[in-house]
Amino acid sequence: MEHNLNTRVRNFRFANGERAPLPFAQSEYDARIAGMREIMNANGLDAVILTSMHGIAYYSGFLYCSFGRPYACVITHDTATTVSAGIDAGQPARRSATENIVYTDWQRDNYWQTVKSLIGTGKSVGYEADHLTVMARGAMLEHLQPKLVFDVAPASMQQRMIKSAGEIALIREGARIADIGGAAIRDAIKIGTREIDVAMAGRDAMELEIARAFPDSELRDTWVWFQSGLNTDGAHNSVTTRKLQAGDILSLNTFPMINGYYTALERTLFVGEPNGDELRVWQANVDAHELGISLIKPGVKCSDICAEINAFFADQNLLQYRSFGYGHSFGVLSHYYGREAGLELREDIDTVLTENMVVSMEPMLTLPDGDNAAGGYREHDILVVGKDNSENITGFPYGPQHNIVAP
Repeated sequence: MEHNLNTRVRNFRFANGERAPLPFAQSEYDARIAGMREIMNANGLDAVILTSMHGIAYYSGFLYCSFGRPYACVITHDTATTVSAGIDAGQPARRSATENIVYTDWQRDNYWQTVKSLIGTGKSVGYEADHLTVMARGAMLEHLQPKLVFDVAPASMQQRMIKSAGEIALIREGARIADIGGAAIRDAIKIGTREIDVAMAGRDAMELEIARAFPDSELRDTWVWFQSGLNTDGAHNSVTTRKLQAGDILSLNTFPMINGYYTALERTLFVGEPNGDELRVWQANVDAHELGISLIKPGVKCSDICAEINAFFADQNLLQYRSFGYGHSFGVLSHYYGREAGLELREDIDTVLTENMVVSMEPMLTLPDGDNAAGGYREHDILVVGKDNSENITGFPYGPQHNIVAP
């Protein structure tokens, strides 16, 4: 029998089962979407197409797994709809605080045809210019033939930088669980143990606690970077099978992921007593960490915080070993997706800290191989900016008094 492919549908609705419990109340998502509609009104937009993982998750609650397929959350003045691939079946509908529509794979342009069915043509359209590829932007222009396009990514980022009470509560829990992972890692440190074995101990402890504390969440993406010796020189170096040795500098990094929300704990440790040069550099980084924590308060510019820590390191003749900025925002982000680049503690960021922002303080020094203090030194705490000051929600201890592990 001959089949006519033209009779196959481009998209369909598939509400397969009851909606799953979402990370936040429906009113939270409604407020976020209302905030995006204010951005639309301010810029004369008829619709917005969010395509990033963090953008879609923030406004809908649905965190997609791309695997080469495009996704979207389309917001108009009347509707909000996630657009998902058929491979995910009913899961996106169950985990979206919005409506959902599924596009099929049988024809390559079904994704954009589905988006067009929600928006129409000739409209004023917002999109995330920092996420859409050149090829995808071309497809958007071809299919939607918009009257104008406007980059909403900066305004959306500004909206995400101010956390709700619900977000702050979730981030607090993430910081608590990061501490649990840190304790499990510290207990697993022994001479001859591989980095990967120590990392798995921390990851398992965190995932078990997430499963207990958040039984309705999706369990995904929690990870640990545990580095030793030369492998501590970069903040994002992968775990290896290197075995720990006496005298090693260690870097503990735990990252629990709860419903797309990232938190972190990072600490310097040593296997046995550090030498005098190592101890001096470590203590200087701890002092910079404490200085930075004291500077995080409402009304202070990110660049000013950076300048004060830079001056401290310069006085210690260590500024040349600084390897990146001193902190960043927290929320819907991770190393897989997302970055609220407007809230980083760097020389070129003049954002003023305000109440309900959440930022890290994480100075790092890297001294090269062959130096008597070779290695990467890093401490990392998370702070919630309040009305008058800030609160450190990280509890795991830092510094030489706490993190020299007996060989």
